[in-house]
Amino acid sequence: MSGGDAPQVLFISADRIGDAVMSSGAIREIGRQVPGAEITVAVGPTAAALFRAAPGVVKVIPWKKQKLSGHWHALWRQAVGVRWAMVADVRGSVMSLFLRAGQRRLYSRALEKGDPKVVTFSRMMKAQGVAEPEIFLDDEARAAAATLIGPDPTPILAMAPISTAADRSWPADRWAALVERLKAEPRFDGWRFMLVGGPGDHAAAAPALAAAGVRGVDAVGKGDILASAAAIARADLFVGNDSGLMHVAAATGTPTLGLFGPSEWWHKAPWGPKGRVLAAAPVRGAFAPITALSVERVFEETLALQAAFAPGPDAVKP
Repeated sequence: MSGGDAPQVLFISADRIGDAVMSSGAIREIGRQVPGAEITVAVGPTAAALFRAAPGVVKVIPWKKQKLSGHWHALWRQAVGVRWAMVADVRGSVMSLFLRAGQRRLYSRALEKGDPKVVTFSRMMKAQGVAEPEIFLDDEARAAAATLIGPDPTPILAMAPISTAADRSWPADRWAALVERLKAEPRFDGWRFMLVGGPGDHAAAAPALAAAGVRGVDAVGKGDILASAAAIARADLFVGNDSGLMHVAAATGTPTLGLFGPSEWWHKAPWGPKGRVLAAAPVRGAFAPITALSVERVFEETLALQAAFAPGPDAVKP
C-alpha cells in the first residue's frame, strides 16, 4: 500500500465486469468524499484493467476467487495493517467490518429498493446523486483500439454476441442473420461491423464475422477489457447481449442496445440517456427465453437506435 500522509481508501469492487462497471462511479465519489485519497482497488482479474488509469488509484489488486475463501484471506493480509480513511465494499463482506476504517460504505440487501443497480451502488456510497459509471481510458488502450480499427473513418456498429450464461446469449446464427439484414439496409450502407469479446468468445462471434466479410472488424480477444472499451468507445452504435461489454459500451457513452432474456433488465439495463433495452419479456417481473427475440425485432430496434443517435454523413468519431 502507498505510504505518506494521503488518506488511504480501499475499494472492493466486483468479480464480474458488468458489476465492476456499474459500481465504477464509486471512484469519483471517493474523491469527493475523501479529498486527496489514494485508492487501492481489489477487483476480479478480468475487470482489473478498468481501474489502472482511474483517478486517485495507486494500486489495483487482481483478486481471483480461490477455494475455501482463500482470496479473502489473501486480501486480509494485504489490508489489515492499514488505517483506512474509508472502506467501500460492493460485496458487503464481513472482512470489511473488521478492518480499521474511519468510514465504511458496505453493500447490503437492505439497500435494494427495486432500483437499477447503478442507483443501488450510489446509495451504498451515500452519494448525493447518481454515481455515474465511467470508463477510465488511457493511451495504451486507445493505441490498441486504433490498431484494431485502423484509419478508416466509416461508421462502426459494435456487436457483442456473448454473455456469462448461455440463456442470456442470443443465438450465434441470429447475429449472423442480423449482420446480413443490416448489410442490405441502405441506412447502414458502408458501415463496418466490429465484433467484440474476450479470449474465449471466438466461436460465438465467428458466424457474424463471416457474414460481415470485408466489412468486419475482429476485436475478439484482442487485448484486455480496457482495450475493448477503447474500441467500443470508437464505435457509433453498440448492440449486445446482457453482458459486461454492454455496460462498458453504455459507460463510454456509445449508444447501446442491450438484448435481455431471462434476466432482470429493470435492474441491469445499460445506464444513461443513450441506453436502450430490448427484452424478451418487456413487463417488469416477467421472464422469457432470449430466443423469443426474432431477427426482425432486433433489426428494427437497431434501426431505431441508428435513427436516434447515429452521426450524420459528414461526422467522424475521434
